Amino acid sequence: MSEDLIRYDVLAQEALRGVVRKVLSEVAQTGLPGEHHFFITFDTRSPGVRISSRLRGQYPEEMTIVLQHQFWDLNIGDQQFEVGLSFHGIPERLVVPYPAIKSFVDPHASFGLKFDLPEEAEQATDAPVDVVAEVEGPEVAAGAPEAQEEPAKQGPAAEVVSLDAFRKKNG
Repeated sequence: MSEDLIRYDVLAQEALRGVVRKVLSEVAQTGLPGEHHFFITFDTRSPGVRISSRLRGQYPEEMTIVLQHQFWDLNIGDQQFEVGLSFHGIPERLVVPYPAIKSFVDPHASFGLKFDLPEEAEQATDAPVDVVAEVEGPEVAAGAPEAQEEPAKQGPAAEVVSLDAFRKKNG
């Protein structure tokens, strides 16, 4: 089998991260259209991720945030995005480089992307997503077991596209 010297897998992931950047950029300029909202899962250990030590202690490996009703100061850069969210009523500022993103889902559009982390950021773990920061109200907390909320009404489950489906299998 021939070796892929062009690294199409890396190029495809960069292009799809560009989709995330473009969508977030439009939301930063005009707000969320209709019922669209986003679940963004990222590796909290990735280089360039900036979260408070309190959040890092709670979510040492992975975190999922929801951009829906209450977020502020969404700033989009070429290499990262920044957003303000409330966790247990405490405002926080998060900085997330695009390579740290593990998945991006818009349940309203039944759209999702799943990314492989860059090799230097990968760490051997099969840990499941351990938090969802619902930001639907000022008192809604990140992954708090005491939060008693109705499950979000969403459309059909999003189809998550994994790049593994397009890779040639060795052997």
